[in-house]
Amino acid sequence: MPTDTSPGVVDHRKGPRRRGDTLNSAIFEATLDELCEVGYRELTMQGIARRAKASRGSLYRRWSSHAELVVDALTDGRPEPVHPDTGSVRDDILDYLSDAADKLNGPFGEAIRGLMAEMMRDEELMAIVRTRFFEPSTEYMLEALRRGVIRGEVRPTALTPLVAGTGPHLLRMNFMIHGTADQEFITQVVDDILMPLISGPQH
Repeated sequence: MPTDTSPGVVDHRKGPRRRGDTLNSAIFEATLDELCEVGYRELTMQGIARRAKASRGSLYRRWSSHAELVVDALTDGRPEPVHPDTGSVRDDILDYLSDAADKLNGPFGEAIRGLMAEMMRDEELMAIVRTRFFEPSTEYMLEALRRGVIRGEVRPTALTPLVAGTGPHLLRMNFMIHGTADQEFITQVVDDILMPLISGPQH
């Protein structure tokens, strides 16, 4: 574990001592600001500590790596997205995927790309990212499909995690490959893939 005596690291012990939520909030804010400025590849615990005016030791006592810290910073205090029932399963899905694309096209997406690369080497991180980010999207899509079944828009056999996860998975894959997620792609996914998939013949 790095010590706090390395050259270039400011000693913040002489300033007001922050604890608990106050310190965590400062670290999370610094993490996201640093992420926006340097990108995930260049993100370091030292850079975050310097921006947060905290010691690296205070970071490493809470998180073993910057990947774990980024996950917590992205989810800290983040309100659950509100996606109202529009009365149309197509509009529900389009609204949800469009909102997800907006997030991917910002700092959140930069972090997710970096985390997905780290996931290939860290099974524990993979489980955290899957639970925090991927599974909730599938759950929302399942709920939208359930409403569609009630309205007669969706065949009941489409109510599976595999079908529900198709849209979010395609969106993430496109973002990973092309670095962006545009509205034209989302509309094509909804109209050319998802709607035929969920509204096929009833069985």
